[in-house]
Amino acid sequence: MAASNDALGIGLLGFRQAVAERDLGVEGIHIAREGHDPVAFRWVSDDRREVYSVSKTFTSVAVGIAQAEGLLELDDRVLSHLPQFADAAASGVQEMTIRHLLTMTAGIDYRWDDPDFDHPGDPAEDFLSTAPHAAPGSWFAYRGTNSYLLSRIIAAASGQDMRDFLMPRLFTPLQIGNPQWLRCPLGYSMGALGLQLRTEEIARLGITLLHRGAHQGRQLVPAEYVDLMHGPSIASDLEGVEGSYGLHCWHCARDDAWRMDGLYGQFCVIFPHQRACVSVTSHYERPTVDILDAIWDEIVPHL
Repeated sequence: MAASNDALGIGLLGFRQAVAERDLGVEGIHIAREGHDPVAFRWVSDDRREVYSVSKTFTSVAVGIAQAEGLLELDDRVLSHLPQFADAAASGVQEMTIRHLLTMTAGIDYRWDDPDFDHPGDPAEDFLSTAPHAAPGSWFAYRGTNSYLLSRIIAAASGQDMRDFLMPRLFTPLQIGNPQWLRCPLGYSMGALGLQLRTEEIARLGITLLHRGAHQGRQLVPAEYVDLMHGPSIASDLEGVEGSYGLHCWHCARDDAWRMDGLYGQFCVIFPHQRACVSVTSHYERPTVDILDAIWDEIVPHL
């Protein structure tokens, strides 16, 4: 039986104490459970803010929706959607698929290093023309340019920038009005980062994913794709990051949970057994698993 909101209030008090004592930099928390009103607390005003790699999960959702509309398949080769780069592509890139981009196994060790993403030329061409470090599918490397390539593929397949593609299909149904998504100098949504959301707006996607893509009786994301997002995963050796990698989301090492995960402590943790999701936004410059530990120590026992 799910805990009452009174019991959860005790957990939230413990979490607030942990945030203060451990200086975790949490700005807001939103807890949603089936059959209960949401519980939330804020340390600062609930303004839209950069959610960093939480953006990646929204990019993955765009891919799942595009697949359902017949615009692409996960095993399509990347160059079949971006043929303008075929002549410049490095040897071996021809075998790279959309699935490889989603699982960060494209095999290319390319970083977009400009801190303001003011990149000369075309970063998609630069990525695809980089000689692979390993064959696609054989090596995990967490690189945001994989997500950017997915944004470019959505734009090519749909004729719309990815943010605009998602407006009627995801953002509007979730009542996320006019969200901004940073774009590259060529005008494409960044994909890997740059989406601006409130804590509770992140939670709206989390609740939808908890319900296998359904929202208020409407299937926004195909259920089978949601299952695949947190199905088989890729081992990760990233320092300070818990778990393994699915389709632009992370498997937690605890409670069969899975999560959106962004730099400095942006999280939406989905708990399928407890039928809940916990979303936080933060600015914490130490290992953000510290915030996850506080969630498990203080909140999870009361879900």
